[in-house]
Amino acid sequence: MKEQKKGVLLGFIAYIFWGIIPIYWKLMPNVDPLDILCYRIVWSFLFMIVYILVTKKWSLFLSEVKTVLQDKKKLFAIICAAILISVNWFTFIYTVSQGHVTQASLGYYMNPLVNVLLATLILKEKLSRSGIIACGLALAGVILLTVQTGEVPFAPLVMAITFSFYGLIKKGVSVSSYTGLTIETFVILPVAMIYLLFFSRQGFMSYEVSTNLLLIGAGIVTAIPLLLFAEAAKQISYIILGFIQYVGPTLMLISAIFLYQEPYSVEQFIAFSFIWLGIAVFTYGNIYTYRKEKRFEK
Repeated sequence: MKEQKKGVLLGFIAYIFWGIIPIYWKLMPNVDPLDILCYRIVWSFLFMIVYILVTKKWSLFLSEVKTVLQDKKKLFAIICAAILISVNWFTFIYTVSQGHVTQASLGYYMNPLVNVLLATLILKEKLSRSGIIACGLALAGVILLTVQTGEVPFAPLVMAITFSFYGLIKKGVSVSSYTGLTIETFVILPVAMIYLLFFSRQGFMSYEVSTNLLLIGAGIVTAIPLLLFAEAAKQISYIILGFIQYVGPTLMLISAIFLYQEPYSVEQFIAFSFIWLGIAVFTYGNIYTYRKEKRFEK
């Protein structure tokens, strides 16, 4: 139970980070989305190396890297995770840069539904009665939002599916969060560097000082929530982790409406209300189950 509480807390902090991160990308309107993605990869890798050195985990890191290289299945899983998170990052950054923060939030509202599907089909986790009701309400909200837009929301679907499978891999691979993330960024690092050095229209780190500092900071704001998420994924069920994720897109939606004045209709509010009601039902169900278990222990 103590581990579960810690996992829930880490998950909440990670999703708060992700909920406010569109504000960070909006500070760099003159940087191409693909450039931002590549800088995220480069600076995330460098940040992780510094983190490992400062925390004196270098010997443990090298030991785990050696183990991963000897285990082809584990190495393949981490490479897949690196590709999935890169696709997710680019889709998210591009969507936000085009002024569609509401669409980006929809992607992460869909994500928990995919989490629940994967958890029940692959991990064989059992969904409680309140969980089934919550999923039904959230699904109704997502369908309403899709109908309102009048088109298949490709970007939100890509974000939801890639991040759900990424989380599933992180949950299943028995490697520390810092080693996993460092290897993931290293896998994509050569591609990112080649693009920035030879194909980027702007050139490597040739922006003004303030923008360059923001690009360096992108590595930190990328790595910290991913580290927290990886730890949370190991300590709590994938279903619970999925529903905690609603914190992120809700914060994104708030910033889209109040900070960037994106259009928001009554119909959208009704659709999102279904999702929020689903969150409330799921939360109540978990609190009720927790209290029941505590009474049983006594």
